[in-house]
Amino acid sequence: MDVVITPSLYPLHRCKTIHLVRHAQGFHNVAGEKDHDAYMSEELFDANLTSFGWQQVDNLRKHVDSSGISQKVELVIVSPLTRTMQTAVGVFGGGGGGGDYAAGGNVPLMVENGGDSNRCAVSSLNCPPFLAVELCREHLGVHPCDRRRSITEYKPVFPAIDFSEIENDGDIWWKPDIREKDEEIAARGMEFLKWLWGRKEKEIAVVTHSGFLVNTLSAFGNDCHPYVKTEICKPFKNCELRSVVIVDKGMLGSSDSSTTNFAGKIPDGADLPSDAVK
Repeated sequence: MDVVITPSLYPLHRCKTIHLVRHAQGFHNVAGEKDHDAYMSEELFDANLTSFGWQQVDNLRKHVDSSGISQKVELVIVSPLTRTMQTAVGVFGGGGGGGDYAAGGNVPLMVENGGDSNRCAVSSLNCPPFLAVELCREHLGVHPCDRRRSITEYKPVFPAIDFSEIENDGDIWWKPDIREKDEEIAARGMEFLKWLWGRKEKEIAVVTHSGFLVNTLSAFGNDCHPYVKTEICKPFKNCELRSVVIVDKGMLGSSDSSTTNFAGKIPDGADLPSDAVK
């Protein structure tokens, strides 16, 4: 029997627009495509972006500028690994477009040559705030490329990124002998989305990882046409951006009020339908 799928309608103030971004190409991606066992190499610990990855960052920056996304985003959330933070500041940071971005502000988002990037400093002026969040990290455990550095090490490199949401200076989540299960990543992803819904911002960019995105999004789209389900759940390419809307259907944000709705009844009086007027 065919499933009847009809359009859905929700109050605007119970929706958030989320721009999901997978980080650009890192050195671990190049090595892992040649030999999957390379992911076990300690040399790929917290891998940086490649020069090609930085080209991808520049291309995505041009897109978010030309499409107007950069003017709408109120907050950039980023996984606290070098490759995601480099991608986030390169795409959504302040400064001019096209290539390297002059610092210009008192506190840069990334210092010059941050993470061996061979890039100019990235300004924190005229851009949204950046917040590092542990919940949106990559598949945890075993692979050194997914282990983060201490926050103490990151702060001098990414001075204007806010690390206040991260409780531990060192990485206590990554285990050398235990690989996180897919269902555990999915549960962490749902916890992240619930936390995200609690934020006041209505348009947010999230710069994260392939494994996190695939396992989190796999729970969605079951009430949609199969094509839409595929569109939601297909794997992300390096530096790919997809914009989605999350909806509060359970009154999680019941205290929120619309900033665009208008109650009418000015002047006060009954608003009767025309066929009720005698």
